[in-house]
Amino acid sequence: MRGVRMLLEITKPDLILEENKILSTIIIFGGASIAEESNTKKRIENLKELIKKNHKSILLKRNLNRLENLLLMSNYYQSAREFSKIASINNQNKNCNSHVIVTGGGPGIMEAANRGAFEANCKSIGLNISLPNEQIPNAFITPGLCFKFNYFALRKIHFVMRSVAAVFFPGGFGTLDELFELLTLCQTGMKTKIPIILFGREYWNKIINFEYLADLGLIEDEHLNLFQYADTASEAWKIIKSSKKSA
Repeated sequence: MRGVRMLLEITKPDLILEENKILSTIIIFGGASIAEESNTKKRIENLKELIKKNHKSILLKRNLNRLENLLLMSNYYQSAREFSKIASINNQNKNCNSHVIVTGGGPGIMEAANRGAFEANCKSIGLNISLPNEQIPNAFITPGLCFKFNYFALRKIHFVMRSVAAVFFPGGFGTLDELFELLTLCQTGMKTKIPIILFGREYWNKIINFEYLADLGLIEDEHLNLFQYADTASEAWKIIKSSKKSA
């Protein structure tokens, strides 16, 4: 049965995307915890009420600090939403769908990206994954284009297969995993080089010192050209648009 399931996860999404005339995709990755500003503010208010009743709780205070940091990052939710809207409007019509937004189908930045396409009346894809703590698909994925995978490896194939660009917003282990996977594929020539955009220069410079890797000789200087930075939705789209013209 496992072999049948794996075959299904390889072939079914491919067939459905072909039926929907999905020619190419833009991958958007980012943290599931980065929510819309109003949602995070509400969570902070609720937590503060709990702290009033449990003012000695170190855990609650720690969680409050984390939520306040996530609130500072809520602008990335809006940026992902805005970028997705721009990219979708510029590339989709009745007969052809290129540069279609594809996400992991979950909450946070993934939701924001699917939402932007939805608000533009355009298609977007969600590649959901079956996890021990069930990840529920967000409500903005195009009906019929939400796929559930049991195997991370097969899900990764579909992320990369049609991709012509990738935008990485701040995120955790999952985002970093996908980033280094794609960088490695492009570095080794297993994937044709595409624009890989790290959204939020300050964040990425703090968590990964790519220049240090090059200084140590662990990566080549030219590998620093595998990615670019952007701080606004329009800046990210400009990078992708330029790559389309030079292709």
